[in-house]
Amino acid sequence: MFNVTRAELRKLRRPTLLISTILVVAALTALFTSIVFLRANSGQGNGQRGEVISPEVLSQATGLIYGFKIVSFFLGITALCVFASQTAQEYTLGTLRNLLVRQPSRMKILFGKYLSMIIFAIALVFLDAVVAIGVSYGLAPHAKVTTTAWFTATALSLLGRTFVNVLLTTLAFGTLGMILGLLFRSPISAIATGVIWSLILETILGGVISSTQKWLPGQNFDNIAQGGSDTVSYQWSLGISALYLSIGFGIVAVLFKRRDVAN
Repeated sequence: MFNVTRAELRKLRRPTLLISTILVVAALTALFTSIVFLRANSGQGNGQRGEVISPEVLSQATGLIYGFKIVSFFLGITALCVFASQTAQEYTLGTLRNLLVRQPSRMKILFGKYLSMIIFAIALVFLDAVVAIGVSYGLAPHAKVTTTAWFTATALSLLGRTFVNVLLTTLAFGTLGMILGLLFRSPISAIATGVIWSLILETILGGVISSTQKWLPGQNFDNIAQGGSDTVSYQWSLGISALYLSIGFGIVAVLFKRRDVAN
């Protein structure tokens, strides 16, 4: 499985994939973090769901990680697209058959691919944290935000917890992408289904019937990064997400083992 992981990491390091993904993540992170700080004194919405985040709030320990948390959903969508495309394209390009010649165990291939993408996700989240914190610190004087509380033990502990939560959210969306890739065996179909469901359908359904937010996978994935909310607890989101992904991954693992390797 180690050799499979190493081989998959070589594919993930391709400039066409790696550079474009880094640029997208860095740009989105810088954009949304900048909005929070540049509009902090405007009295208008500058946070999630139109919330007003004042300089006083940003001067607290949570100000260090606010920009980091606010882009967790888009980071998750990026992971969904990468995981789905890297999984499904093996069928589309017909390369899975060649992989099985070198490594006959399909489960080793599956878990080796998954492990390589986990490493890729960790790198993305780390990049996201560096850009968000860097932009926050750079714009703090403009927003009249004091950063003294950002370097306390409380703030650093909060940063560590947030990093873990954002990583869990990213992996949850990525795993969903991998499940869809194995299910549809087509990058376009897998990505389109995942993005439309997570970005559009869940937003509409959750807005129209608020009680469904507790059960929607994408809403629960993102709620993990936020550390829970007033309506849905962190523990619930963690548990229901693990349940959904375990069932989904178990089903597609069986399909991956038994179905023909051709699309």
